Amino acid sequence: MQQNIISAENRDNPGVRGKLSAFRAGGRIPAVIYGQEKKPVNVTVDAKEFALVLKRGANSILTIKHPGGEDTVVIKERQRHPVTDVWTHIDFLRISLTEKIKVAVPVKIVGESYGVKVQTGLVEHTMRELHVLCLPNDIPKDIELDITELHIGQSLRVKDVKCAKFELLDAPEQIVVSVTAPKEEKVETPAAGAVAGAVGAAGAAEPEVIAKGKKEDGEEGAAKDGAAKPGAAKPDAKKPESKK
Repeated sequence: MQQNIISAENRDNPGVRGKLSAFRAGGRIPAVIYGQEKKPVNVTVDAKEFALVLKRGANSILTIKHPGGEDTVVIKERQRHPVTDVWTHIDFLRISLTEKIKVAVPVKIVGESYGVKVQTGLVEHTMRELHVLCLPNDIPKDIELDITELHIGQSLRVKDVKCAKFELLDAPEQIVVSVTAPKEEKVETPAAGAVAGAVGAAGAAEPEVIAKGKKEDGEEGAAKDGAAKPGAAKPDAKKPESKK
C-alpha cells in the first residue's frame, strides 16, 4: 500500500459555521485526527491534495504533517455537500503499521462471463465492497473477481474470494456476483372464459337484431295489407231512405 504525505493546518473554534464556510471557500477541507488514545486534533487540508490521495485509493495510508507533529492515518469517513458535491469534512483515524485494522475494500469485476457473452444472461453485482481485517500495508486497493467462467445460474460467494494477506469478515455464503437469465416480458392475454363470454354475448345479441328486423318486416307487411290498393272499389256508402 502506497503511503502519501499531506500537510495540514490547525484550526481554532471547531464547529463555527462561518469559519467552516470560509475554509471551504478558500479550497481547504475541515478535518479531525483522532485515535490511538491521543487527543483529537482539528485541522484543515488542501482540497486538491486530498483529491490526489483519493485517486490512489480511498484506503491509502497517509502521513499528515501538522504544527503539532505528524500522524500516520487512514481515511475513516468523508462527507460531501449533497448539492455542490464539494468535500465538507474528513475524519482521519490514527493507526499503527504493526496492528491489524478493519476496512471496507471495493470489489472490481473483471472479464466477460460466458453466461452473458453466449447465453445472453445478466450480471448482478450484489456486494460492491468487502470488509477485511489486515495490516495497514496489506490493504488492497480493490478486490478483483474474474467472472469469465460464470454460466447462467452460477455465482461467486465470499468464500470464493482469494485472500492471502487479509481476512474476510463477511459471511462466507453471501453472494458477491451472479449471472441470471434475462427476464421475459409477460404479454397479458384475455382469459378463455372471458373470450367465451364475449363471443356468447355477441351471439346472443345477433338474434335480437334479426328478430327486431323480422318484427319490423311484419309490421310493414301488415301496414301494406291494411292500406288501400290502387284501383280497388271503395266501400258502398249507405243509401238514403226513400220518402213516401
